[in-house]
Amino acid sequence: MISWLGPSTAIGKTGSLLPPAVTPGAFSYFSPAEIAFVDAAVSRLIPADELGPGAMEAGVTFFIDQQLSGPYGRAEAWYMQGPWQKGTEQQGYQLKLTPAQLYRAAIKDIDEYCRRTLQKAFADLAAPDQDKVLHGLEKGEIELPGAPAKEFFNLLWENTGEGFFADPIYGGNREFAGWKLIGYPGPRYNYVNEIEQYGKRYAMPTVGLAGRSGLPRRNEG
Repeated sequence: MISWLGPSTAIGKTGSLLPPAVTPGAFSYFSPAEIAFVDAAVSRLIPADELGPGAMEAGVTFFIDQQLSGPYGRAEAWYMQGPWQKGTEQQGYQLKLTPAQLYRAAIKDIDEYCRRTLQKAFADLAAPDQDKVLHGLEKGEIELPGAPAKEFFNLLWENTGEGFFADPIYGGNREFAGWKLIGYPGPRYNYVNEIEQYGKRYAMPTVGLAGRSGLPRRNEG
């Protein structure tokens, strides 16, 4: 589970429990090649279709970038001292690499694998080939020299879902794409007038923790 708020410094910096405002597009960790990889990968995990935008359109790559550039990416709140023995799936994250390090190593290795076997980087492959590579990672059938493939896929899938459904203040779920898909109207302060309106459509606009825009207001002062 991602600790989205990180250390409790938000109040001191912003005077609010909300995190500092993000600037969509201002990536902090990913390189251009890594952005291309993650854009392509999340587009296959949650693709856009007739129901609405997919993960890429919802800003999931930016969400993951922001998480990896912060305390979560550095595993600041995790025990990371070893011993480095292979654990069971029930034991959770057991790697020596931090999440940020895992992404960097795995993306490099996957692109090299794709160039070696398919003559193109992952982002340049046709969708069926991208799906084949992702399934290979998911099943652990592709071996990567610098990172465990299955663990990387599991983390990528988990972070993709988090970015698609988290409150937009964290950089993903742009224009409430994930919430609108499942019919969630957002965390309004109360629903007193609607509690007994069974079977009726909830007509109020979707809101996030920061209001209807979904993003914190910038401090102009």
